[in-house]
Amino acid sequence: MNPWALYDDLIDGIPAGVMVRDYQANPIWTWVEAGDGTVGVAMTLNIRSRPGSRSSLVGRPLREAALLVRSWNLVESSIGVAAINAWYNNMERADACGNRLPQSGAFDVHRPRITGKKVAVIGHFPSIESRLEEAGELTIIERNPRRGDYIDSAAEYLLPEQDAVFITGSTLVNKTLPRLLDLARGAYVVLTGPSTPLSPALYDWGVDGLSGLIISQPNVLKDGLRGAGNGAPKDAGTLVDYVRGAPIGQ
Repeated sequence: MNPWALYDDLIDGIPAGVMVRDYQANPIWTWVEAGDGTVGVAMTLNIRSRPGSRSSLVGRPLREAALLVRSWNLVESSIGVAAINAWYNNMERADACGNRLPQSGAFDVHRPRITGKKVAVIGHFPSIESRLEEAGELTIIERNPRRGDYIDSAAEYLLPEQDAVFITGSTLVNKTLPRLLDLARGAYVVLTGPSTPLSPALYDWGVDGLSGLIISQPNVLKDGLRGAGNGAPKDAGTLVDYVRGAPIGQ
């Protein structure tokens, strides 16, 4: 499997004529605004061990910004994912993902699928233990593990055993998503978090559910991320959930 092909599928869906209006990489969240006003966000992974470009992206094609997802300077890669989301995470375009669920919040809407099952979560989400208390067995895999978590290298051994897997969208930034999806091929997989592109192309890679964020108030987002950048993107948008195929329970 060519892991870059997943990224290419996402980039290929962005039209050539869309430009970057503005962007910023803050300490926690990165945002990119497209020419049509749609804003995408991604978690900032502040790893700059590889050199980055000094050129501004303002006025450049959105596809060019999206190509930064290939960078091993992970701040640039964060910009690339935000640029991808600046195209897909628009309410009209996101509906190409199929069945939008009436509720929102991946750990709530997918509860019928995880009750009594073996469930793994990539990323230690807030209060995740209580949010998935119906799981028969819960495994949390985290790059910076807390007490009780598994280190991220455990994914190689644990994901093939799971019934359901929730994966943080920030794995697109650090390039681990293609491998995680390969390991979780036998499970029901949900990609979740503000970094998640709402693109049906991800269904072809083994994703069953998409839980992402559509920014409806760009100015609220920008104001919230100024300075130390401690604002919460969800305060400026709407969480939406899609599933491939028939909705849950049908």
